[in-house]
This record gives sequence, structure tokens and C-alpha cells, in this order.
Amino acid sequence: MNEIEIKQKLDQLAEFQSERDVAMLEKQRLLDEVYSAEIKSRMAEIEAEFAGKTEAVNENIAALEAEIKQAIITHGASVKGSVFHAVFAKGRVSWDTKSLDGYATAHPELLAFRKEGEPSVSIRVAK
Repeated sequence: MNEIEIKQKLDQLAEFQSERDVAMLEKQRLLDEVYSAEIKSRMAEIEAEFAGKTEAVNENIAALEAEIKQAIITHGASVKGSVFHAVFAKGRVSWDTKSLDGYATAHPELLAFRKEGEPSVSIRVAK
């Protein structure tokens, strides 16, 4: 697939996402028409009530996750609970690739130790 075809696919992806967004907006518009002022008011009260509750719980979750992560780093190994698994990953080793490539020009035997991983792709909103 060439660059033009890929651009066309990206544009089609944007169109599909736009269609989904339009459908969700239409759904919300129709739901808003059905809800009376009394129901909308009560829904706002419920949202406000639970916003505080979920905010506190989210803070507790974030604090506990940070504590667990630090404990796993100190422990040096993964630990599996009944629901969650805290997975330990060693720190990555990195090298100054530009300098090593230059060094390998004079010492080509170094290239035998060079490995290059598979490329990956992420799709983001264009700026």
C-alpha cells in the first residue's frame, strides 16, 4: 500500500469516527427530549452526589497504586493477587546509538551485536 492509499485509509478512519460521534450526539439529543425537567434535575443531583464519592475513591486508588508500584520495585519481582497482577519489569538499558554507530564504522565487528526491533504504529489526531 502506498502513501496515498494510506492517507485515504486514515481519512476513511476519520469519517467512520465522525459518523460514530454524530450518532452519539443524535442519541443524546433524543434522550434529552424524553427527559422531563424534573428528571434532568434529579439526574444532576445524582451526578453531583457521586462525583464527590468517586473523586475520593479515585484518589485512594491512585495512592494505593503508587504504593504498590514502589513496593514491587523494592521487592524486585512480580506479585499476583486474586484480581490484579503487579508485573515487575527491569529498567531498560539504553546506549548512545549515534555514537556507537560512529564507533562501529571503525569497528564493524561491533555490528554483530546490533539488533533492531520491529516497527510499531500509533494513530493520533493530526495537529
